[in-house]
Amino acid sequence: MLTMAKVCAVCGKRPIVRNKLVQSGKAKREGGVGKKTTGITKTWKYPNLQRVKVWRGGHARTLRVCTSCIRQGKTLAA
Repeated sequence: MLTMAKVCAVCGKRPIVRNKLVQSGKAKREGGVGKKTTGITKTWKYPNLQRVKVWRGGHARTLRVCTSCIRQGKTLAA
């Protein structure tokens, strides 16, 4: 199995790109003329990966697994 940085070895969860908006102004519901976008910055969201020992084929291997897979018990069956 090929391992990659910042990717879950069980479910394949990987970093995602998102936009961070900076807004100014007062909302219409608060009596203003509406919010205006004054800046857009690209940011990354990374999965919460932990190193876990997993038994595969009678051998212990250290894999990088996201915490949601650990909580669901997917590392036990992997």
